[in-house]
Amino acid sequence: MHHSSFIIICLSIYVGVSLAQAREKGQLVFLEGLKDSIGAILQEESSQGTQHLSYLRSPGAGLKGLFRFVETSVSQNGARDDGESWGPPVLLIDDLSVLLSLGVTVGAILDFTLYCQATVCTELQGNMVILVRCEEEDVDDDEEGANLLQRGLVHQCNLALHVEGLPTGYCRDIHGQMQVWWRQSGETMYNPRKIFHFKVHDKGASFFARGTSSAVL
Repeated sequence: MHHSSFIIICLSIYVGVSLAQAREKGQLVFLEGLKDSIGAILQEESSQGTQHLSYLRSPGAGLKGLFRFVETSVSQNGARDDGESWGPPVLLIDDLSVLLSLGVTVGAILDFTLYCQATVCTELQGNMVILVRCEEEDVDDDEEGANLLQRGLVHQCNLALHVEGLPTGYCRDIHGQMQVWWRQSGETMYNPRKIFHFKVHDKGASFFARGTSSAVL
């Protein structure tokens, strides 16, 4: 089953701000792949999402149209006519691995993220958050697929979180583990990897060091 992908660009939205109001003001730019893909697939030139999602008709053409959408959206950042000043943008992509199932190559996807990184992070001093899913059958896939995409993104980023279920199976008090890699900007080597266990609640999650959960103590 394929997941629909979407891109969210936040231009300095703070906790407690209505997302609907933020979207009306232009602080939140939302591109929903499933909704906008219909016009692209049917080649409706008048569709607003057609140019952004042109890769649906020609996957080999790359993601230039999608990057142009990101570039245009983040260019709204800065002082507004009403005097309100917005902070650096944040680009959220959920989830990038969907593009693989649509025929886009790993190289084209990594080129897209590099261009976004240069614009959002380097030029505008913003941040990017990207989700990539790796199924069990992708673990030993070294030549292509989600595993290669994940390794390429880890090479590009400053912070990587790998969330997975427990290798030992289901546990009532521990729902999974999260591996964390991070490095300072400009550094080439990551700090030593840290592993945390977590438990998901109705509103959030709790994290703790291995061996310190109530199931162990």
